[in-house]
Amino acid sequence: MIAIDSSVLIDLLSGSARSSMAEAALREALSQGPVVVCAVVVAEVCSSLQGGDQAMQALEEIGLSYSAIEQKAAIRAGEMQRRYRSRGGTRQRTVPDFIVGAHALLQCSALITNDDGFFRDYFKGLKLIKPGAP
Repeated sequence: MIAIDSSVLIDLLSGSARSSMAEAALREALSQGPVVVCAVVVAEVCSSLQGGDQAMQALEEIGLSYSAIEQKAAIRAGEMQRRYRSRGGTRQRTVPDFIVGAHALLQCSALITNDDGFFRDYFKGLKLIKPGAP
């Protein structure tokens, strides 16, 4: 099971210049098994593009499933956010970013994201898939 970040979905659904790379990464992941979104990703897609029912319908139509965030992922997200702040992190990164990473690390086998630097730094061992990367 592979998780997908909202930035990739927003590229795909908005038809941005990076949409073809997002689509290729998603197709490749779907060929390997299920691709899922967590609550944070659904909320971010809804706030950026469309309302809840429309967003979930669009996500389901492209083959994505919903994956609830487990307690262990929520705890890890809080721990990583605390580490971020102790390292001098600003409010640029908030708890939702850490929830996406913890969900992918603890409940999935990889994360499709445009923000691989952040996730690589805080979620060691998480396999990252960056659209357009070789």
